[in-house]
Amino acid sequence: MRRRIAAAAGLLLAGPALTTISPAQAAQSAQSAQSAQTAQAAPTATACYIQAGSVTAGKDLVDKYVRATSPISVNPVDTMAKQPFAGTVTLSSEWVWDDDFDDDTALTGAVVTGGVLYDGGLLTRKGTGGQVVSSQLNRIGGGWNDFRTLTKSWSADGGSSYRTYALRNDGVLYRWFVSEVNGKPAWRSAGSYAGFASVKAVALISRTATYDTLLATTRGGALYTIRIPLTSPMKPVVKALRTSTWQGFESLLTTRCGQYGTLLLGIDKDTGSAYLYALGHANGTATVINSLGKVPGTFDDPVNYSWASFVDPPLNGE
Repeated sequence: MRRRIAAAAGLLLAGPALTTISPAQAAQSAQSAQSAQTAQAAPTATACYIQAGSVTAGKDLVDKYVRATSPISVNPVDTMAKQPFAGTVTLSSEWVWDDDFDDDTALTGAVVTGGVLYDGGLLTRKGTGGQVVSSQLNRIGGGWNDFRTLTKSWSADGGSSYRTYALRNDGVLYRWFVSEVNGKPAWRSAGSYAGFASVKAVALISRTATYDTLLATTRGGALYTIRIPLTSPMKPVVKALRTSTWQGFESLLTTRCGQYGTLLLGIDKDTGSAYLYALGHANGTATVINSLGKVPGTFDDPVNYSWASFVDPPLNGE
């Protein structure tokens, strides 16, 4: 991943980038027999924050830090990239930033616009409000109007390879293994699995050298983990964390919080509101989920995703 990000720094200035419920609070404690595990697994909320990213109606990539303080605090919106895409973005993966350059910040992620998936990097000039000075956007393929989620899992070794998961409208979850070939991402189909038609929102909660775990909400209100071993054929293992009250969230954003915990931001697009949760290490219905409350401000941008730094430790939520 570090090589992919750094590669953006050497690009020449490109032409046009692209032409083309309030949910009820989750239960706040598990069974008393789990109390010892809870003390270790539940995040220390005040030490954690999540970088909530979105694509605005004006096509900017922005972020705002949502801090798990008491009360919850939110930093002002920061424009990471000013109108990098000509087309309207309908889906976005997580984005990774790296400002370890003298004058610029490198950004890496993927978007869908005009039904086409693009993967690549942007280079923005520091102190200019996100001015894009260089871009490398690789066309992966069309047919993406039929998908409703796009999730990346960078390799646990911090290298340039990663996995991508996408949920199609008919409930089929697809996986690709992606590696770098001649400086560009090479995608290889790595399986699919049907049966997720009721899923509304998906976010990564854990990545390891042997499996990825997704967190998902359903139209019926359930909150599930979907553990996907990296072996073939693709055989997810689904566990319910909660069976009701989560149907209001259309977007989920996650970040690591402590050694075993996860900070979760659930966004209700119908009301433009967001709620913050601290999750202990996922363990089915025994998982500790502490509701930290409603986040100040509005979350009404069309597309949401998470930001992360390339030096962030891997998600370890399950």
